[in-house]
Amino acid sequence: MKLLDGKLIADQIKAEIATEVKVQFLDKGLEPPHIAAILVGDDPASMTYVAAKEKACREVGFISSVYRYPSNITQEKLLEAVEFLNADEEIDGFIVQLPLPAQIDEYKIIERIDPHKDIDGFHPVNIGKMVLNLPCFLPATPFGIITLLDRYQVETAGKNIVVLGRSHIVGTPVSIMLSRKSTPGNATVTLCHSQTMDIASIASRADILIVAMGKMGFVTADMVKKDAVVIDVGVHRIPSTETKSGFRLKGDVDFDRVSRKCSYITPVPGGVGPMTIVSLLQNTLKAAKKEII
Repeated sequence: MKLLDGKLIADQIKAEIATEVKVQFLDKGLEPPHIAAILVGDDPASMTYVAAKEKACREVGFISSVYRYPSNITQEKLLEAVEFLNADEEIDGFIVQLPLPAQIDEYKIIERIDPHKDIDGFHPVNIGKMVLNLPCFLPATPFGIITLLDRYQVETAGKNIVVLGRSHIVGTPVSIMLSRKSTPGNATVTLCHSQTMDIASIASRADILIVAMGKMGFVTADMVKKDAVVIDVGVHRIPSTETKSGFRLKGDVDFDRVSRKCSYITPVPGGVGPMTIVSLLQNTLKAAKKEII
């Protein structure tokens, strides 16, 4: 078993981005790329993610701004905040951190984001272009998964890939991306979800298994084919007396047992998470260079 080390690959990509920022922006007297985030409420996971994004921005020389709003913000006020960032020419790209409070319609917020600043890749324009394999901002987590497979030279062409979970953030877009005529891609992809019959049997035939079910320890060793590649997207905080923070992270995969059977596996933490953040940086660099039109 070998680890698909997302932190290692993300650090390599950040070094590449930092060099490009210096050469293409700073050495030419230009402002570096500027990324912003809208953070609503005080959800611990969201706050941790935004803080990690800010740290990554500092490491590559980006400017980073965070706009914080209370959890009782109205939809009208949040739409005004989105329009403000759309109009700010100094900001190259921004995200609206999900999930949002119950009174907010996430889709209406996402639809209001300028597609040219949509570095999360969730706007219908970017999703549509992704389906057609046109230049666009790819959703950050699927983009990170694709990049990880590419950097480790995991062959996907002709492979049987099973994706567990059909969310618009991970499962659905990554299934589309891996079935396209591209590299990585050219795979035969099965997308499973909560209503899929005999999901364990389908998973056990996968050459590459991507798990984004949102259920801790969902995938057990009997669901994994020998020498399969396993990508664990799940992140769950559980109490722990062994860490300074008082909690530790677990994934959707029973890592200890599954890792004995597979050829490659992502750890949690340190797998898909760092790749998601670095994908936002890559999208922001594209936005600053006006590569997506």
